[in-house]
Amino acid sequence: MWPADIERKARATIQDLTARGLKLATAESCTGGLIAGVLTEVAGSSSVVDRGFVTYSNEAKIEMLGVNLETLATRGAVSRETAMEMARGAVSHSAADIAVAVTGIAGPGGGSAEKPVGLVHLAAAGRDGTLIHREMRYGNLGRAAVRLATVRTALELVTELAHAP
Repeated sequence: MWPADIERKARATIQDLTARGLKLATAESCTGGLIAGVLTEVAGSSSVVDRGFVTYSNEAKIEMLGVNLETLATRGAVSRETAMEMARGAVSHSAADIAVAVTGIAGPGGGSAEKPVGLVHLAAAGRDGTLIHREMRYGNLGRAAVRLATVRTALELVTELAHAP
């Protein structure tokens, strides 16, 4: 169902978080639940995955994650600030120790000169206040490819945060 590299990374992520005793939440916009989906394909993921928030609309970001309306109005749904608020919100609205959040423009439409198709903001937050952000410009690879690339990067961020000092 998944590309082999993503399956391997998902298994490694579940093993790593299990060994560290960490729970994870996801907050997904452009991936629509794919991150939670690939993680829960792994046997034993129930000891790690607390929950996933699919917050495709701005209203869902506000209601489910506590994203600030002003952030969405001034920075937009696809922004560093929104991704960070989504990640923090996923931690605070769950029993997770860490969360990963993604928001972007998968295409084929919806892009602009300022925010082109393939732009994705990702953030990972820890209950301890640790926060990591990554901006990716995958390019106009096609909707499926942008979404899968985002899943790969999100799993990398989870590992990076889990190993942060």
